[in-house]
Amino acid sequence: MATRTRRPERREEPLSRQRIVEAAIALLDTAGEGALTFRALAERLATGPGAIYWHVTGKDELLNAATDAVIATMTADTTSTAGTAAATPQEAIRTLALGVFDAIDAHPWIGTQLARAPSQSPLLRVFEHLGRHIQTLGVPHPAQFTAASALLNYILGVGGQNAANARGHHQHTSRAEFLNTTAAAWADLDPDEYPFTRNVADQLRDHDDRTEFLAGLDLILTGITTRQNPTDPTPP
Repeated sequence: MATRTRRPERREEPLSRQRIVEAAIALLDTAGEGALTFRALAERLATGPGAIYWHVTGKDELLNAATDAVIATMTADTTSTAGTAAATPQEAIRTLALGVFDAIDAHPWIGTQLARAPSQSPLLRVFEHLGRHIQTLGVPHPAQFTAASALLNYILGVGGQNAANARGHHQHTSRAEFLNTTAAAWADLDPDEYPFTRNVADQLRDHDDRTEFLAGLDLILTGITTRQNPTDPTPP
């Protein structure tokens, strides 16, 4: 009589909140927020929706956890990078800002989530790190909230707009083609009504998003430092 060989049991990695969040991030990146359902997530994890609810109470909590996971990793990386080089506060702010910009570019759904929940930890992580650098920069306490808020709003606004452009305008055409078409349209505008827009049409065609983002950030940082140390007016 032949002896039956027992198959070794396949060990599945146990379901955890971390696995659920990682799967949610992957689903959000590939299909967007609208595709994130507990049924789709259960299929990806080869489990039932009830098992997921044991770790996460609902979609809002899951979106916040996914956003926080990406932002926590990004802030840890950028803080480490800025610290190892003994960076100035301005350089540390640039590193952090570019980290958020790139995170939103890689995960477009993050921009919406950050703007949607200003009291949640993902946004507060960014605000906290900006605030610490503002303090190190020597900005007086009464102006710290304004300075950090201006930086945060710029980062989220430009980062979110860049991600929206990539999702919307570039789906059926390349970025270069889109910019060429738009620049040509600007150049054909009425010269009396849109003299400035016509004049910068070529700059739109050739611009780099990250370079322009950092240039705008430097304008804000210059304003913060100039206001902090105003030049004494020359006496009459």
